[in-house]
Amino acid sequence: MTRSLKIAIVALLATTPLMASAAPLPPAIAKAAADPARADQAKDDARRHGPEILAFAGVKPGDKVIDLIPGAAYWTRLFSKTVGPKGHVYGIWPKPYAGEAGRDVQLYGGLAKNGYPNTSVAVEPATELTAPEKVDLIFTSQNYHDYPDKFMGSIDPSVFNKAAYAALKPGGVLLIVDHQAAAGSGMRDTDTLHRIDGAIVKKQVAAAGFRFVGESKLLANPDDDHAKAVFDKSIRGRTDQFIYKFRKPG
Repeated sequence: MTRSLKIAIVALLATTPLMASAAPLPPAIAKAAADPARADQAKDDARRHGPEILAFAGVKPGDKVIDLIPGAAYWTRLFSKTVGPKGHVYGIWPKPYAGEAGRDVQLYGGLAKNGYPNTSVAVEPATELTAPEKVDLIFTSQNYHDYPDKFMGSIDPSVFNKAAYAALKPGGVLLIVDHQAAAGSGMRDTDTLHRIDGAIVKKQVAAAGFRFVGESKLLANPDDDHAKAVFDKSIRGRTDQFIYKFRKPG
């Protein structure tokens, strides 16, 4: 093989995209995902990509996590088994949400006695976000867009972002998953379509002092035109969602 041919091959390889399989899950997350106790929710993993999103967040054994507005505890159960006995998951419900999700709050409170002893639940004013200790991760899925809406008290998102910043350890992560709205729409559709423009989220969170450190496309859907409410039967469960990772400096 001539030297010029070798150079040409090296140049071609350098510009050819590699087709690689998805990276394996960290052992603690893989074990949590396979836990028989969550068999009832594991069927949703293919759609919700929970284990992969935990890996993107960087959660690990010993971490302290706030699961904000945890719903039916899909995320909490994954977090709980991943962080293990030296970690903790604080499920926090703003009062307006707790008032509408009474049964979920009650069931969540029973997790500690039903296989998830490193979990606890708290109901707080919507303007607050606190835990008994500084945490490594604050996670919220499909809830950020609710803060400026009437039922939450029309709260400026800066209030939440500042509270999240204060609740995190230096170097801690804020992970936000939410329904994407039309580009340039800002917060126009938060109370109608239950969507928010990812660009305004980045701007608002950065204004609180966070650094944007990554984005995952695990829940992206290019077929979603961003014009329908997320509860519309034609798109429900398949909305285009952004996954943004922010870090508190330190």
